[in-house]
Amino acid sequence: MNPQIIATWIVIILYAALILYFVVKGAMRIKDMKDYAVGNMNFSPAFVGLSLAAAMTSAATFVINPGFIANYGISGLLSYGVFFPIASLVSLIVLTKSFRRYGSANKALSLASWLGSRYQSSGYRLFIAILSALLITFIVLILVAVTKVIANALAINEVYTLAFFVVFVFGYMMFGGANSMVYTNTIQAMIMIVVAIILIGSGYKYLTDGFSGLADRLSAIDPLLLGATYPTSPLFRDMFEIMVAQMVVGAAVVCQPHIITKSLLLKNESDVNKYLITAVIIQSLFFSVVIAGLWARMEFPDLMLNGKPLGVDGVISAYVIKVFASGFVAIAIGLVVIIGLISAGLSTIEGLIQSLSTTITNDILMRFKSVQALTDKKQIQMNRIIIGAMAIIAFILSREQLLHPKLSVAIFAQNGVYSFFSIVFVPILLGIFTKNKNQTAAIGASIVALVMYFTTYYLLPYLLTSHGISFGFMDTYMKDKIQNPAISATVAITFSLLAGLLLHFKEARQLQKASN
Repeated sequence: MNPQIIATWIVIILYAALILYFVVKGAMRIKDMKDYAVGNMNFSPAFVGLSLAAAMTSAATFVINPGFIANYGISGLLSYGVFFPIASLVSLIVLTKSFRRYGSANKALSLASWLGSRYQSSGYRLFIAILSALLITFIVLILVAVTKVIANALAINEVYTLAFFVVFVFGYMMFGGANSMVYTNTIQAMIMIVVAIILIGSGYKYLTDGFSGLADRLSAIDPLLLGATYPTSPLFRDMFEIMVAQMVVGAAVVCQPHIITKSLLLKNESDVNKYLITAVIIQSLFFSVVIAGLWARMEFPDLMLNGKPLGVDGVISAYVIKVFASGFVAIAIGLVVIIGLISAGLSTIEGLIQSLSTTITNDILMRFKSVQALTDKKQIQMNRIIIGAMAIIAFILSREQLLHPKLSVAIFAQNGVYSFFSIVFVPILLGIFTKNKNQTAAIGASIVALVMYFTTYYLLPYLLTSHGISFGFMDTYMKDKIQNPAISATVAITFSLLAGLLLHFKEARQLQKASN
């Protein structure tokens, strides 16, 4: 067997053992669902900030998005490496303090419980909890990305690798929870920092003639790689798609349960600034990793490997295996990078599994008196059963994406994730920046977003392509078989914001008249 493969086996086994050690350490302190959801330990705000940075940086940032940049060049770099990061980091700073302050006061364990408590509506809480199931698509993205990295590194079958990985990560998350995640996410973040620097620095050999030399080489491969837009791509056709849509999505993306609820782990208000400073600095580094997509395109000019086309999802794993394959030092660095790519996936999938299972247990099942009557131990056991069911569903969907992908698993994942945060973004804004608890505005905004997202993504393209009904400038984004979820999210959030504000000010006027 290849020495590189043997070394990879050893490193992955040691890494898995380290993760399990911290899972056991954190699990020993879990006594009820509150402990599982938000922990019962006092962690340093810097540790929680590292945990947030790791949770925000999924395998999409380290593995999938660079693949798009390898295919579409500077346009993708602007989209995923400039506009999206700026919007998401500003949004994180703006929303975190108020969200945490209200969540702590009301002892919220999940995003659904935060919204239900803020608007004093158990029905709305259930509505959001049910829609949280859309986040399973993001779990699928991570499973597919990490599976490709491990399968390539170990030269084994992808489906078997997927099965092993699902059993491992869902298995330990049955017993982990918030306590364990802060430990594991911190370790993962530290590894990812090293890997980010390695991946960004791995392109030094392409810069020996400066950026002009790099530009000349990229232009020789495909002149469109240097353009601010890539008209024939499915995601980067114009600046509206690259800048406006990505900034809207970036601002809303922090409204995912495993991201915005991370601040609830902080025990003191004074810790928030240190937490945010750590998260923003490290996250900025992680977002920069997407430039490795340009290095990968230089390494694979025709996007082929051994006579077979490299799909978007497989570019970076192939790049790592090729670049760090010869020489002891190179192989050692390659092993670190592989572990870093795996860490990027684990850090986010842990948060998703924890937040989604908590939502199902705490916000859906706990509505039943028979469940409320269960002991803390029984409730935790029920949560483990839910995680097991999630594992089965995630495996089935991930296997389908491995065997029958449509451009990239990112499209599948974005469709679920973008629709979810489109639905909750405006209600969170209203909950943070308005004093009254206007249920009508929040629920109306969510329903409008839900309807507009799926109408834009599915119905309008059908009406255009099958019946020739034009929607003006929107036709550009709907004529292809593959739709860009960012466009649907932008439309949904825009209409949701208009509806939410209209209903909010309408009620405010009514209250003012009543008081007079």
